[in-house]
Amino acid sequence: MNKVLGLIGLAKRAGRMSGGAELCEEAVRQGKSRLIIIASDISENSRKAICDCCRHYGVKYITYATKSELGSAVGAEIRAVISINDDGLAKAIEEKITAVSEERKG
Repeated sequence: MNKVLGLIGLAKRAGRMSGGAELCEEAVRQGKSRLIIIASDISENSRKAICDCCRHYGVKYITYATKSELGSAVGAEIRAVISINDDGLAKAIEEKITAVSEERKG
């Protein structure tokens, strides 16, 4: 498992994560969410709904991994959307995703 998925699993174990579109939108609306992670294979309607919600409330969002990879990281079959509800973990995950994308470019 890569480091990003490992950090997502850590957020789950620490109780600092919400999974699923409805729970993630609720976390965004309540001001709990620090970062939304969207699966690369999510439907366009679902992507639009969560992105619109994030933009409205000023929450950063990133597309990363597939639904099954995100699900595996949190002990579920699939997860299309994950909310990281901790500043430190959100920052660490964002930094790792940026590093991975720069490596791929490089």
